Amino acid sequence: MSKVFDALAREQAAVPNAAQSGALSALLEELASAKAKLSGAPSEKLSAASNAGAPSALSAIRTAPLRIAQRAPLLPFDGEHAQGAEQYRIARTRIAQHPNHPSMIVVSSAGRGDGKSVTAINLAGSFSLKAEGAILLVDADFRHSSIRKQLGLGAASGLAEVLEGKCALEEGLTRAEQLPNLYILPAGDPAANPGELLDSERWRELARRLRQLFGYIVVDSPPVAAVADYELIQSVSDGTLLVLRPDHTRRSLAAEALKAIPQKKLIGVVMNSVPKRFWFGDEERTSAS
Repeated sequence: MSKVFDALAREQAAVPNAAQSGALSALLEELASAKAKLSGAPSEKLSAASNAGAPSALSAIRTAPLRIAQRAPLLPFDGEHAQGAEQYRIARTRIAQHPNHPSMIVVSSAGRGDGKSVTAINLAGSFSLKAEGAILLVDADFRHSSIRKQLGLGAASGLAEVLEGKCALEEGLTRAEQLPNLYILPAGDPAANPGELLDSERWRELARRLRQLFGYIVVDSPPVAAVADYELIQSVSDGTLLVLRPDHTRRSLAAEALKAIPQKKLIGVVMNSVPKRFWFGDEERTSAS
């Protein structure tokens, strides 16, 4: 995970003004401490100042390291995949400048295997690198959850347990050690039907609370037409990003998904794993987009 540490250090150049320098210094201080932990060197306990970019309500949440497989297409901000990383930054900028100012964003797809979870992780990671407050990544795909495994997080309570009243929100959240502004709410292990959990006042109330705590909330959702869960998730969101994969997504499913998403809620379409022949210029550009 050294690539994530290096990327965060380089992103300090993107902080636009000196008013954020205190928060940035705190983040870099924590970065050095976390890096020492993973390298096996002794390190002191993280200081309270390292939570400068997060609301005080989040200060007691457990912190855990992300453990990502070396070849996984996740958090490509280390300089080795410059074009892929730039595409996520472009997506981040377009969302930030969207006229509707969406803050709770659903990432969905037309079908399975289109890359929505990878897109959700990378988009949330891109937002967290801006050092402008707390960012939340939510795995709401109860039936095919994957974010906890992809990020190498241990078994823990998550969204399901929060909605079932088995644990408090703070107990379900995990803060990424390498990316101090990034918080993850995994899917958990639902005992009840996922549709019942989402078709509840508890889910709607949780969405309202998350908006108060986080600057941006990125929600990994089931595919648009797969189950009723998507509709219940998007009903409390500001908009949907639809992920399509040219070599995989069936055109009929893509057309149905685009028709099913209300026009006012369609933030945009992300083309994932675009073949290099469709890229312009440099032959070595990555295929992530």
